[in-house]
Amino acid sequence: MHHASFLAELKVPADPEFIPAAKRLGASLGAQLGFSLEEIDELGIAVAQACGSTIEACEEIWGEGGGATMKLSYGKTDRGIAVEVEGVGPGSKALARPPGVHRDDAMRLLGDEMIRMFVDDFRSNLDTNRGRVHLRLVKYLIG
Repeated sequence: MHHASFLAELKVPADPEFIPAAKRLGASLGAQLGFSLEEIDELGIAVAQACGSTIEACEEIWGEGGGATMKLSYGKTDRGIAVEVEGVGPGSKALARPPGVHRDDAMRLLGDEMIRMFVDDFRSNLDTNRGRVHLRLVKYLIG
């Protein structure tokens, strides 16, 4: 976590059924930091999309059901909350790419734009050829 005080970390399988847990943790931390209900909703939408993008990138790299993990790190910044979402490979099979698993670049860009609509800063480092999946989003507290 760069330039942020650690708040919490969540490690879950890279599977859509765990997205609600990531959203709930973000909402809870956002409420503790004083975010409005609208800001908490926006944070939840961005976290859900970031998780979805991470899951899709993990499937592209390690295959659907390939054993990848999502690691979410939540931190307090001087003006809000930062969330880092990282896709972590299953170990020795790190770059075992199954044939035919490919995500359309236009869809990936659309997902990134959706995240940008709801946060103040967003950075994406997806390199499927090297097995790198890392997204960072920051939501500033207004007021």
